[in-house]
Amino acid sequence: MENVSRRHAVSTIVVVGILVAVIVVAAGGYYLLAPGNTGTTSQSTTPTSTHTTSSATTSNNLVDISLILNGTTSAGFYDNQVVSFLYTQDFTCTPALSNFAQNQTEANLAAARTACEVGGGNRTAVANAAPVFILVPAFAGLSIFGVQDLGATSQGYPTFNNHLVFTQCGAGGTKSACSDHPTLIYSPYFTAVEQHLGIKTGYGGLPEGVLPTPAHDHVVNYAGGPSIPWDVITVLVFDPNIMPDGATGECHQWVNSNLTSATGNCLTSFDALTAAMTTNSAANAAANSTQSNPIYTTLGGPSAQILIPGVTIVSDTSPTNTNLFLYFSVANSDPYNP
Repeated sequence: MENVSRRHAVSTIVVVGILVAVIVVAAGGYYLLAPGNTGTTSQSTTPTSTHTTSSATTSNNLVDISLILNGTTSAGFYDNQVVSFLYTQDFTCTPALSNFAQNQTEANLAAARTACEVGGGNRTAVANAAPVFILVPAFAGLSIFGVQDLGATSQGYPTFNNHLVFTQCGAGGTKSACSDHPTLIYSPYFTAVEQHLGIKTGYGGLPEGVLPTPAHDHVVNYAGGPSIPWDVITVLVFDPNIMPDGATGECHQWVNSNLTSATGNCLTSFDALTAAMTTNSAANAAANSTQSNPIYTTLGGPSAQILIPGVTIVSDTSPTNTNLFLYFSVANSDPYNP
């Protein structure tokens, strides 16, 4: 497997950025939340309660550098608590991504840049693996890929309504990317979004369907004990009201909701993931349709708070939807408040 650098992908990000003009035209009005942009969005709904940003952030949408967990440590959620992930070896992507591709030509081109994919997987490919669900703030649109001209902050975090979305891992190749994660990843879902935007050959210099690993949080159902392999399951979060702050685990109401408790399914446990899979929320449309989020529209405007492609149940035996395995132990300690 090609070991793609996790810290030196600046040239890739720049190359992606040069296509911003194309994306702006193709997206049909998708609003770019570029840092320093003081204009208003087309968002017409306002929260029923005031949103407060994480204590980790400043008014300039920057994160306290001490909270960017580099080295061999990152964070996750276990049973509604913030816990520490201690990485013990590099990631593995197996079986080959071509095993899960519908377009073999596309998959072969992608494999020249990354061995990792989202779209299918075999959780038994590595023995004794447990599932780690990664929460991708899909409501933040293209900023999840860490490109500043697409709305990401200079540190690699996504933004929504001009607010930084603090995630436990920033996008691949950025200052806030987690260790032992791939910089780039392939997905037929990325291809679908690109084609929805009228881009038929991938983002400049990158094969079709290959993009930086999105910013994300983690949820596990096991803590303590030695390091084990973890099979990665990607979760697309479309209701911003249930996306937890990566450092505090708190959820805030960003947009109006039809639910009695807009933040009731705050995604810090397996139980919350299970509930969110079957909870339809008006917040989805409020957050995504009004901003013409191409990820949301490409997937047909999901009404459930989250979408886990290819997975219908949240449990310790859930099928994986990636070929990515991480290796870490989980400690019952808060890495942001040691």
